[in-house]
Amino acid sequence: MSNSEIITAFCAVWAERDLDKIMAFFTDDAVYHNIPMDPANVGRDQIRAVIESFTSAPRSIEFAIHHQAENEEGVVMNERTDSFEIGDTTVRLRVMGIFELSGGKISAWRDYFDMQQYLSQLPGQD
Repeated sequence: MSNSEIITAFCAVWAERDLDKIMAFFTDDAVYHNIPMDPANVGRDQIRAVIESFTSAPRSIEFAIHHQAENEEGVVMNERTDSFEIGDTTVRLRVMGIFELSGGKISAWRDYFDMQQYLSQLPGQD
């Protein structure tokens, strides 16, 4: 399976909201950084905690990949729309993701997005 295929599978598994399945894609020492937020999350425990915060509230999650590319070093980049159904609201966020893999697992993941775009869509924000 190519790195690109692994990332496609990773993005698809979010719809199941199964934290163990999501975490199975990471190396033990992985780094996950939502670029507008500091600090980066290092290691499975920190990554699990932040992902759990994303998966606990929404009734549904979808990562829709629009474009994806893999370079010669196996780094995968994708442009996607992440959708989170929270209450009666669906929050849609345009994201650029960068994934570095080692041994078929994600060793680094960086997402670039507009935090204000996300916050302005949350329920109760006018």
